[in-house]
Amino acid sequence: MMLRMFMLALSMLSLAAAASAQQAPPRPSANRPPISQCQAVAQAVPGVTFARFDPSGVQLAQASSKEEVQIQYIGHSTFLITSPEGVTIATDYNGIYRPSMTPDVVTMNNAHSTHYTAHPDPAIKHVLHGWSDVPGEKADHKIQVGDVYIRNVTSDIRNRWGGGGLLQKDGNSIFIFEVAGLCIGHLGHLHYELTESQYAEIGRLDVLMVPVDGGLTMGTDSMSRIVKRLRSALILPMHQPHALEQFLVAFGPQFKIGYASDPVIRVSMRNLPRQPQILVPQGM
Repeated sequence: MMLRMFMLALSMLSLAAAASAQQAPPRPSANRPPISQCQAVAQAVPGVTFARFDPSGVQLAQASSKEEVQIQYIGHSTFLITSPEGVTIATDYNGIYRPSMTPDVVTMNNAHSTHYTAHPDPAIKHVLHGWSDVPGEKADHKIQVGDVYIRNVTSDIRNRWGGGGLLQKDGNSIFIFEVAGLCIGHLGHLHYELTESQYAEIGRLDVLMVPVDGGLTMGTDSMSRIVKRLRSALILPMHQPHALEQFLVAFGPQFKIGYASDPVIRVSMRNLPRQPQILVPQGM
C-alpha cells in the first residue's frame, strides 16, 4: 500500500512539473532562440478576440508589480515602456521627445526626424532601427532583453507629404514587445493598410499604440479599419493631437473611450478592459 501511494505521488509530481514547463517555457539562450507567444496563440486560435476580462470592469484594476507593465506617453510617437523587471524601452526615439532617463532599448522609424535620431545616446544598450541600412534588405529584429522579447514587422513608407511614390520599401517597422504575458504593438509611422501576411506576422496584440493624424500617416477610415481588425483590448492614440477627435468618432459603441487619469498607465493580463477601450494618454 505504501509503495502504491509513493508511486502515485511521484506520478502526480511529474505531471505537475510537465504542466509547469508548458505554462512557463524557458527563456531563450544561444542554443534556444526566442519564440513569439503572440504569434503562436493567434495562429492556434484564428479569429478570436483577445480582450482579457477584468471582473470589476475598471481598466486600472490592482495587479502585482511582478506582472505589471508601465506605459508613459512622452510625446508625438514616443512611449516609455517599463517591464516588471525594470527593462525600459523608448519607442520612436528621436532628438525632440525623449524620456528623462536613458532607456535600455530604443526603437526608431526613419519617416522623418521626429521618429529617429542619427545620434542616439551612446549609453543606450540596444538601438533598433525600423529600416535596414543594407539596400534591398529589411530590418529583422528578434531580441530578448531581460523579461522582454522584441520583434518587428516591416511596412513601406511613401513620400512624407503624401505626394505619391514610394519613399522606402520596408522603411517602417511595427515593433512588438512581448512581456508579462502581454503583446504590445507600436505601429510606428504606418502609411499603408496591412496585408494578410502582415496581420499573420503580427499575431495577437493586447495593447496597440496607433498614430492618429488624419493623413500624414493614413486617413482615419483606413487607420480605424486596422484597429478594428487587430482587435486589441487597449488602444493608445499617439502622433497628432489635432486629429484625435476625428479618430475617436470613427468607432462605434463597441469601443469604450476613456482619458488616462495618471501619466503612467499600468497594464497587466488581469486588468485589461472587458470591452475594447481607446484610452487617451496624458499629454496627447
